[in-house]
Amino acid sequence: MKEKLLTELIAPVIEDMGFVFWGLEYLPQKNNAILRVYIEHADGITVNNCAECSREISGVLEVEDPITGAYVLEVSSPGMDRVLFNSTQFDRYKGEFVQIKLAQPVDGARNIKGEIKSVDGDKIIVANEVTEYEFEMGNVMKARLKPTFGGVKK
Repeated sequence: MKEKLLTELIAPVIEDMGFVFWGLEYLPQKNNAILRVYIEHADGITVNNCAECSREISGVLEVEDPITGAYVLEVSSPGMDRVLFNSTQFDRYKGEFVQIKLAQPVDGARNIKGEIKSVDGDKIIVANEVTEYEFEMGNVMKARLKPTFGGVKK
């Protein structure tokens, strides 16, 4: 998988610069691709941080050449409605609301909204007002936090 190779190339560069590699999205398209890299730091992320990381990542990608054809590189903070890439990140946000798209349906549902109830290894349980959904991290196509503001779910 292209994401795995890109992660292996990019994560060490980001971490050597003193940032946390949060994750990446590789979105191939007809004419070009988008490579979106998310970085984090305890002091927050500035535009200059993104520009510095972008320069370093570009250098590695030029040498290693893992993407054939044209692509756009985007580097940013994961933000409040961050994408969750692994079970460790799910565990970090237990009790928060999340929106998930699954590859294979669980209890007839592929799109799930609810609260992260528990994480045990790669097994995740998300519950809403109606039911609980249990699934493996490997079944997650995309997961994104849904921040609440003053107790109001968006």
